[in-house]
Amino acid sequence: MTTASPSMGLASPALTPLLADIRSRRAELHALGHIPQDIVAQFQAIGLYRAFVPEQFGGGGMTPSEFLRLIEKISAADGSAGWVASFGFASKYLSSLPASTLADLYRDTPDVVFAGAVFPPQVATPEGKGYRVSGRWGFGSGSMGASLIGVGIRVEGESGGLPRMAVIPREQVGIEENWDTIGMFATGSHDLVVDDVLVPEEWTLIRGAPPSIDTAAYRYPTMAMAAQVLAIVGAGVAREAIDEVVKLATRKNSITGAPSMADRPAFQTALAQMEAKLRSARAWFYEETDAMWDRVSTGSEVTPVDVAALRIASTHVAKTGADVARRAFEMSGTTGIFNSHPLSRLLMDALVVAQHAFMNDGTWQPGGAVLLGKTPPPGYP
Repeated sequence: MTTASPSMGLASPALTPLLADIRSRRAELHALGHIPQDIVAQFQAIGLYRAFVPEQFGGGGMTPSEFLRLIEKISAADGSAGWVASFGFASKYLSSLPASTLADLYRDTPDVVFAGAVFPPQVATPEGKGYRVSGRWGFGSGSMGASLIGVGIRVEGESGGLPRMAVIPREQVGIEENWDTIGMFATGSHDLVVDDVLVPEEWTLIRGAPPSIDTAAYRYPTMAMAAQVLAIVGAGVAREAIDEVVKLATRKNSITGAPSMADRPAFQTALAQMEAKLRSARAWFYEETDAMWDRVSTGSEVTPVDVAALRIASTHVAKTGADVARRAFEMSGTTGIFNSHPLSRLLMDALVVAQHAFMNDGTWQPGGAVLLGKTPPPGYP
C-alpha cells in the first residue's frame, strides 16, 4: 500500500507554521472573504493538491485517511481554510479526463489547483470538436485561488444522471464576489461567470465517471469522498469548539460568585458527552475510510453498501460536529454570543457544513435505501 512522502501531509515540517499562520489571520480571512494566494501556496507546499494525482505525473501517494486527517487539522485552525483545502481532493474529479489530457494538465507540475461549480448545469452547444459554454454557476468555493475552473454543462441528447463538467483556465472565468453567509464566509464561494468560451471535448468530463487511468486513489469512490472531505471539516471545527469552551471554563470565574464553569457538575458532564459523541463519530468515519482504501488497494469488489457506509458516516460526522459546536456555544453563556469570540464563528461554520447537500437531512434516506437493497439516485454512490 502506498504511503505519503515524509515531506507531505501531516508529516510536513511546513504544517505547523501553516496552522499558526491561519489561526493568527482568522479575522483577516473573514474580512477578505476568501483564502488568499499565499495560503493556497502553503497548501501546495504540504502536498494537498498532488495528494491523489497519479504518481506517474508526480503525485504524492497520500491515502484518503491521511488527507482527511490533514483537512481536519486545518479546519480546527479555521473552518473556511479547511473547506478550501479540502478541494485538494478535486483532482479525483479530473480522473475521468482522457489520459492524454491528464498528461498535458500535469506536464509542468502536479500541484494544479482545481475548483469550480456544477449547478445549475448550463446548456453547452456542440461546435467542432468542443462545446461553446456560457452561463452562471453558484457556490464556486475555492475558485479565487484556482488555476483551473470546472463548470457544469448540459449537452442536448446526453443522459445518464451524472453531470458533465467543462474544465476552463481561470483567466477565462469571471468571478462575481457575492458570497454573503452566516458561516464559512472565507471560502469565497462566489458565482462563476463564463461568457462564450469554446472548450475542447477532451477538456470535459463526467463527474464521478470511471477514471481513465487505473490507480487505487482513482478507484476510491469519488462522490463518496466528495462528501467525506467536506464532512470532516465539521469535525475539525467541533474539536476547536470543545477546546475553546475548555479554555473558557478554566480561565473564567463566575461574576455572580457561583462556582466556576470548570467546577460545575453539569459542565463536566456535558464536556464528557461532547467528547464521546465527537470521538465515536470520527472513529467510525475513519474506520470506513480505511476499510474502503483496503478494498480499492487490493482490487476487491466495492459494493453499493460499502459506498453507502461512507456516505452515512459522512452525514453522521457532519451532524455530530454541528451538535457538538452548538453545545459548546450554549455552555459558553453570554460570552460566546459576541462576534469577537471564536465560538460564535465556530458555531456558524459547523452549522453551514451540516447544511451542505452532501450531508444534509436528505442524505439519510438514500443511505437507508441502499441498506435495503434498493437503487439510490444518480450520483449518490
